[in-house]
Amino acid sequence: MAALITINEFTEYYSVSRSTAYRLRDSGDVPHVKIGRATRIRREDAERWYESLRDNTAND
Repeated sequence: MAALITINEFTEYYSVSRSTAYRLRDSGDVPHVKIGRATRIRREDAERWYESLRDNTAND
């Protein structure tokens, strides 16, 4: 089973604001799953998003 993190854990680990985390979720840049009313992000999806940022800055 994939490791899941909360929005709060995502914001702390990746140093983004809550509104940015929800914007990334809503745009599909960071895929998520809903468990009842709770939003969870697969750790591997969060890492993939972060790596894409690093890849984009390396290409500039």
